[in-house]
Amino acid sequence: MVEHEGVTVSWLGYATLRIDDGETVVYVDPGRYGVLDGYDGGDGDVVCVSHGHHYDSAAIEQVAGDGATLVYFEGINTHHIDRDVARPASLSLSTRTVDAEADIAVGDAIIRTTAAYNDPDGPHVRPAGEPYHPKGRGCGFHITLGGVSVYWPGDTDVLEGHEHLDVDVFCPPIGGRYTMDRHEAADLAVALAPEIVLPVHYDTFDEIEADAAAFADELESRGVDVVIEPPTW
Repeated sequence: MVEHEGVTVSWLGYATLRIDDGETVVYVDPGRYGVLDGYDGGDGDVVCVSHGHHYDSAAIEQVAGDGATLVYFEGINTHHIDRDVARPASLSLSTRTVDAEADIAVGDAIIRTTAAYNDPDGPHVRPAGEPYHPKGRGCGFHITLGGVSVYWPGDTDVLEGHEHLDVDVFCPPIGGRYTMDRHEAADLAVALAPEIVLPVHYDTFDEIEADAAAFADELESRGVDVVIEPPTW
């Protein structure tokens, strides 16, 4: 967990973030792979989901509080998800869809989105050459709460334009394979110059193992503060 100007940002496991300014609680990509097993939740005012792979309807309802709003990428189609999930319309939440260029207010949270995908000419592709995350299938979330901006880029490579964002707390994936790796994430962090970096999306399973300590050492040698800790809740 990190705290910046009264806002706490917690990594709960895999891709799941919890952002809390004392008045409003926002979750990003809750669930998958058992990371929320035993978690009480029930306090979320806003729940954001970036793409189909991170869509977990049971986890969404687990973290959502009364009157919560689900903000989900418009390309999520539950008919194309090979897991037993409920449709967004079937959940006990209000819903709003976003594309990869959204700028909306949900209560006190300002939610902006960015594109999230793998470059077909880059390293994060399947053996046949198809990107793990094709363009148009998901987004990243730039969330401003209590005057603090938190950026979780989603499952993505580093893309043109990322470096121009205004970010206080940067939460990049560092696991490689399906997303930017720790070196790419470090370069982006230096360009963004956030107040603090809290890496996510690593070590949940073998394919996304990463040397988080080396990531921290690299960034701290370049003047960027990093918090490395196991997922906690």
